[in-house]
Amino acid sequence: MAIMNISLPAPMKEWVEQQSKDGRYSNASDYVRDLIRQDQERAGKIAAMQARVSEGIESGISENSMADIREKARQQADE
Repeated sequence: MAIMNISLPAPMKEWVEQQSKDGRYSNASDYVRDLIRQDQERAGKIAAMQARVSEGIESGISENSMADIREKARQQADE
């Protein structure tokens, strides 16, 4: 595993250390790795949403009514 050193202001350092003291994480590295995983997941969701927005823009004007579009979106969300 690679090693990375980071600098934090004192309040942030205390926060990170408290997360492991509370038992939620075994150490500061576990906490930071979890934050990075969460950020990666969030970035993936944003990219997927942006791809859908781009797809919608590129598809042009729909011949469907707004009610039809909403219904189709609800069905896709349930999948």
